[in-house]
Amino acid sequence: MSYLPDDELRDKNKPRPPSMNRIAIWVIVSGIGLYFLLNGIFMMISGGN
Repeated sequence: MSYLPDDELRDKNKPRPPSMNRIAIWVIVSGIGLYFLLNGIFMMISGGN
């Protein structure tokens, strides 16, 4: 049993990994951005109609 808070017990040089919620948001936002990018490139190639 320790009397120190959790943040003092953690190694200061080793950052925490991102949470699953943050990874999910990154994947969703990246997917939407990739869709818009590829859709724009396709529209420029096909003539925009």
